[in-house]
Amino acid sequence: MAKNVVKKIKLQIPAGKATPAPPVGTVLGPAGINLQEFCTKYNDATREKMGDIVPVEISIYEDRTFDFVLKTPPTPTLLKKAAGIEKAGKKGANDVVATISKDDIKKIAETKMPDLNAYDLDAAVNIVAGTARNMGIAVKGLNDQELQEQAREAHEAEAQAQKLEAELEEMEESAKAMAEGSANVEVESTEQTKEENNESEE
Repeated sequence: MAKNVVKKIKLQIPAGKATPAPPVGTVLGPAGINLQEFCTKYNDATREKMGDIVPVEISIYEDRTFDFVLKTPPTPTLLKKAAGIEKAGKKGANDVVATISKDDIKKIAETKMPDLNAYDLDAAVNIVAGTARNMGIAVKGLNDQELQEQAREAHEAEAQAQKLEAELEEMEESAKAMAEGSANVEVESTEQTKEENNESEE
């Protein structure tokens, strides 16, 4: 008789480095499963993928036993590893931080195929290339011309933004000076009104 799954939990853990400490313990502790047993099994299953973040889907049963299925590492993790970087570009394609080859993209696409919504390798390559582009990772020979054009547009946009910022600062300074001037006038006007009131009362 099949056991009933009472909960499914998804985690992303460094391969071969799961421990009962947080965050693993924090998430799985309330589920009542044997944390040390899970960590040992996960580490054994992922030892050959050390250096990667390996997502895992854990099925927890009524009797507090469990099974788990390993997923492929997140595409951004694989791309950063291939590019040798720790962080992606903040402005996507307009902030190129690294360049990788078409072969790198193809290898990542092959790795991700089981978890991607792609019918064939070409579609998977396009998905991975799109993610790389959004992370500021250029693909040599795939989008060189497009990236150069975007870099030029980004440079022009940045220059325009700096010009606007300078104009805004000037306007703010001018507005501030005017506000200070009008504040003084208002104070004088108020004092004058008080004096007039005093005279009328006398």
